[in-house]
Amino acid sequence: MAGKLKKALKMLLAAGICAAVVSGCGGKDSDTKVVLTTGFEKDEVFRIETSVCTLPELMVYLTNIQNRYEGVYGAEIWNTSVDGVTLEQNVKDIALAQIARIKTMNLMAEKYEVELSDEEKALAENASGAYFRSLNETEIGKMGVSQDTITELYMEFALAEKMYQYTIKDINPEISDDEARTITVQHILIKTYALDGTGKKIEYTKKAKEEAYQKACEALELAKEGEDFEELIRRYSDDDQATYSFGKGEMDEAFETAAFNLGKDEISDIVETEYGYHIIKCLNTFDKDETDANKVKIMDQRKAEAFGREYDAYVETLTRNLNEELWDSVTFIHDENVTTKDFFDIYEEYFGRR
Repeated sequence: MAGKLKKALKMLLAAGICAAVVSGCGGKDSDTKVVLTTGFEKDEVFRIETSVCTLPELMVYLTNIQNRYEGVYGAEIWNTSVDGVTLEQNVKDIALAQIARIKTMNLMAEKYEVELSDEEKALAENASGAYFRSLNETEIGKMGVSQDTITELYMEFALAEKMYQYTIKDINPEISDDEARTITVQHILIKTYALDGTGKKIEYTKKAKEEAYQKACEALELAKEGEDFEELIRRYSDDDQATYSFGKGEMDEAFETAAFNLGKDEISDIVETEYGYHIIKCLNTFDKDETDANKVKIMDQRKAEAFGREYDAYVETLTRNLNEELWDSVTFIHDENVTTKDFFDIYEEYFGRR
């Protein structure tokens, strides 16, 4: 169960929901650093300059994220903490960060005079109608939303995405085959750690690590003698996955360096990483399809980084204020009649068609 919850937390922290917009943000978290102030209206959660986030808006984000993960992992997930922080608090922070980024990018759009077209506004209206019709009376009441609230959220979401695309439109970096080269390998892993009941890594003792190394030496010798590598994987490897395709910068540095220095069908010596001892066999030194896909991935990363630099610089100029009392009072809705989780999917359904 602990491993399952940690996986859930990792997914939550990745904030994959609405990635098309959020991925445009840089590495800083300055957009979520807000300070306490007074003078808020009753349901105002935060302000960024002239932009306001209301409680119903936040509850749409929060409730949809909650129900997406609850549907996979069950309601008990929210009673678990990782490193002293509950998953519920993590989700609250993610929802706050997401909506703050959307609001900030809308302010950027105003600065650069980027606007939605009439067609895009109509799409937002249609999407909001579809989502609002999916809600029951309990969901509408508990979240405190109207269709106008949903329409505004979808318009802001669409404008944020348009602002991102506007900013990166002239960024077209040249990416060589060598830079994007993707290879495919198999490996044998002899672990040098165990997991305790909470999923925390416990390093082997010196003696146990020596025994693991001897096991790796035995497997390597057999591999060098020509024994079937897949059979050796089945017999020796502690990794559930035998084959990996990856580009530069995606794997542990020692593993990656050894792998990229191998020719087709060559076998490495023992490579040590934080996971243990590896024996690597190269299956393919250049996967054309994977390399082309990696070029797209690298280009997207470069565009996101470029946008992030501009975004971070803009954020530094803004005044951000959090209604801390209201924020602290925000909790999940625990009601069997509140199951809505399609807010982001409906956006993609309408705006992904273009």
